[in-house]
Amino acid sequence: MDFSFTDEQMQLRKTVREFAEAEIAPHVLEWDEASHFPSEVIAKLGELGLMGVIFPEKYGGAGLGYVEYAIALEELARVDGSVGLIVAAHNSLCTNHIYKFGTEAQRQKYLTHLARGEWLGCWSLTEPEAGSDAGGTRTVAEKRDGAWVLNGSKTFTTNGHYANVCVAMAVTDRAAGHHGISAFIVEKDTPGFRPGKKENKLGLRASDTSEVIFSDCRVPEENLLGQLGHGFIDSLGVLDGGRISIASFALGMAQGAFETALRYSKQRRQFGKPISDFQAIQFKLANMATEIDAARMLTYRVAWLADQARAAGDPPQHHTLQSAMAKLYASEVAVRVANEAVQVLGGYGFIKDYPAEKYYRDVKLATIGEGTSEIQRLVIARQLLGKG
Repeated sequence: MDFSFTDEQMQLRKTVREFAEAEIAPHVLEWDEASHFPSEVIAKLGELGLMGVIFPEKYGGAGLGYVEYAIALEELARVDGSVGLIVAAHNSLCTNHIYKFGTEAQRQKYLTHLARGEWLGCWSLTEPEAGSDAGGTRTVAEKRDGAWVLNGSKTFTTNGHYANVCVAMAVTDRAAGHHGISAFIVEKDTPGFRPGKKENKLGLRASDTSEVIFSDCRVPEENLLGQLGHGFIDSLGVLDGGRISIASFALGMAQGAFETALRYSKQRRQFGKPISDFQAIQFKLANMATEIDAARMLTYRVAWLADQARAAGDPPQHHTLQSAMAKLYASEVAVRVANEAVQVLGGYGFIKDYPAEKYYRDVKLATIGEGTSEIQRLVIARQLLGKG
């Protein structure tokens, strides 16, 4: 067993860290306060290859693997979870769905622009009445005059207002249940397609979370993504990769919160000495560091497994169990670490001038997005019991 990173992976970490600290860190508070979507940094991320990390070079991607992708997301989220989330939704969900299940023509038309970061992608599965029960989708697509006509709405769509391309799930055969949901590629300026309400969120405020609305939205027949009726089933495979990204995203925020607490504990003096000299603080730091390291092991293990699966032709459900475990544990660790970071900073942990309070607000999404902690436990249990 080899737990080390290659020289190339270590260089990638260094490059992304330097970029995040130079280009993102100075603006984090400003972007968060204003709920400003950082379009200006997205183009630069594209130039670095971070908008297409896991896609082949022939489609404009960086041609790297999930381990490198996890490294990049960890380093971005360590500085700003909002930027990490934008990149995660673009790569793992929208772009990966097209890569995994699209035709060669769809890959050439959409993937090449998405992977280079020229276009931004979003992925719409959740609806007001279909959250954890994603199979309860109400958005419908009907075949009319050689096109698909979509009607309905989606909620909690990351990048919804800014995406050039949306992958959306809609019911094509109500009687078929989960096997009657199909996926469609919808371009930004398609008549009848528009973003709706932009959500005013607790955290991750620089990322865009919004409704998307379909009102007699005519989509060309060739924009059916994957086989008819396979949209929901394909989405489960897409979410396996998405959970690796959320685990990495959570890991990065946990690391950032820990580093904030560690620095502060060395600087803050009480009773004539740094608070890091007190056992109460030392135990907090020890627990935080240990849990982060355990989360890192789970996260990079499943990233490695995903790379092995891709090399073997992506056998179905190859790493469903491990991706759910990594996502569950890393997200809940991130919440605990951020909570303890605020406690270490005391009153200053409650003040926006210090980053601890932002990590505290941001990390909670990791236990909700792309499957709640409760859903992860259900997935894990089903896999263990052979019911997956």
